[in-house]
Amino acid sequence: MSSVALAVSEGVPHFELAAACDVFGVDRSDLVDPWYDFTVCGPASVGVGGRFRLEPDQGLDGLLRADTVIVPACADPAEEPPADLVDAVRAAHEAGARVASLCTGAFVLAAAGLLDGRRATTHWWHAAALAARHPRVRVDPDVLYVDDGRVLTSAGKAAAMDLCLHLVRLDHGSAVANAVARRLVVPPHRAGGQAQFVATPVPEPRGHSLDALFAWALARLDRPLTVEDLARRAGMSSRNLVRHFHAVTGTTPLRWLSSQRIHRAQELLETTDDSVDRIAAATGMGTATTLRRHFHRTLGVPPDAYRRTFRSARATAAR
Repeated sequence: MSSVALAVSEGVPHFELAAACDVFGVDRSDLVDPWYDFTVCGPASVGVGGRFRLEPDQGLDGLLRADTVIVPACADPAEEPPADLVDAVRAAHEAGARVASLCTGAFVLAAAGLLDGRRATTHWWHAAALAARHPRVRVDPDVLYVDDGRVLTSAGKAAAMDLCLHLVRLDHGSAVANAVARRLVVPPHRAGGQAQFVATPVPEPRGHSLDALFAWALARLDRPLTVEDLARRAGMSSRNLVRHFHAVTGTTPLRWLSSQRIHRAQELLETTDDSVDRIAAATGMGTATTLRRHFHRTLGVPPDAYRRTFRSARATAAR
């Protein structure tokens, strides 16, 4: 996979474009000789992030000569991607290229039919839109990237770097990928998925019959609560409560409770020095073992790793 082509179009965001350029477009022949033959392909001139203009090295037909084609994020994923870009990416894949999308670049791959029947991801904010517009794609909104052989997709922003380093790891091994990561001052591999970065707020009050119940339950997350407890508080049968809950939240009462307990645990891990045992008690999980199991299953990382990541982020933001 010695040649990499970056497919750009008007309005391409600069972050994902820069990630691919930094990983593949900088000469690192001291690590592997030769390094990648990197080319930017697109129209004669394209706007980047609304602030810059970029003159590609070649037209989109240059994608046909690449071993790997990288498709960065779309300018506006709500709009259909440019037809010439979609056609060129499809043709490159048919010619044998490995194709990888970064963030909402997945919409281009989906429009080209490359994701039909495949598991894929994109930025969690746009995952539902991708699934709705392309129902044949098995969208996984929780992972940082998906490797499906010759078609790969990444989640948003920083996950673009995760996927680019993964491609280097596939081509040249872990030692080289780790060396590139060190030079870029990024982790060579991040644990977990993008689920840990997705906020799970309480539904906004809408004047429905469950408003008061939400507040009551959230004030008692440290206690064991059952569907019967919630139904009794709401003054309705358990079956009726389940129906109302699904209409308002899209999920069941117990799943909603579980997500709120995890969300409260996230807040406590970020903002306090409380032990995992104490947080387990405060969130109604009972024991640290139970909290760790549910936390890891939901967010893909254990509580201690989550705390290290987000306490560091808060400390950096506070400076």
